[in-house]
Amino acid sequence: MDADKELEQRRSCYSAVATAYNRVRPRYPVDLIQRAIELAQLPPKAKILEIGCGPGIATVEFARRGFSMVCVEPSLQMCQFAQQNCAEYPNVEIQNTSFEEWDLQTDSFDAVLAATSFHWIPPEIACPKVADALRDNCPLILLWNVVPSPRYEVFQVLKEVYQNFVPSLAKYERIEQDKLNLQAINQTVIDSGRFQKLISDEFGYNITYNTDDYLMLLSTLSPYIALEAEARNALFAGLRAKIEQELGGAITLEHLCTFEIMEKTVEDE
Repeated sequence: MDADKELEQRRSCYSAVATAYNRVRPRYPVDLIQRAIELAQLPPKAKILEIGCGPGIATVEFARRGFSMVCVEPSLQMCQFAQQNCAEYPNVEIQNTSFEEWDLQTDSFDAVLAATSFHWIPPEIACPKVADALRDNCPLILLWNVVPSPRYEVFQVLKEVYQNFVPSLAKYERIEQDKLNLQAINQTVIDSGRFQKLISDEFGYNITYNTDDYLMLLSTLSPYIALEAEARNALFAGLRAKIEQELGGAITLEHLCTFEIMEKTVEDE
């Protein structure tokens, strides 16, 4: 896929599910946000650039702490939710553009934040542009909400439905594999030579969804968005029946949030 098509995909990928995304996507734990801020040593009035803010899930947590935010987001629908959610914070500016197309403001930010969004941007573009936007010795903060997953024994109950309707999704995703995927992204940033001093931490907890909210959550995930409507509807009908009949109308998911903090490498004069 060429660069133009990739950008167009990102503009439209979540547009149809923006309402669901805003409603049911997991939030970032307050303790995780606070610890990331402390370890990043952000000054009280820090100016932060956020890449791919979505509906402002992480944005609000930083804005309410008094930081000034410039947020770029390619989806118009997501931008509209971000503007609504951040309406009480005049220190937040939402720009409807991709990071690639954003007009670089060199050496202008005390931190760059990407909340479950950094993987969308080619690293050969993201790493140097982020570094150029940062002031010297300032951090890149990567927040990650790993896609919540049911416990193995619960997935086994649902597996038959996947095998019947969408066999390609009949695979159990372990959190350990998600961690390895994130480590690979982090290593790519370090390998760019523009960042150093990796600091990381993680928070795990469980979330219980009723049937409607669980299916709404699935509808916001890329593999499900990519399905043909007929296949997705059949799958969701089967999952609904299974959850209602065998799981009591609710499903508990194992949830993992992580952060990685890297400092801009100052080039020798």
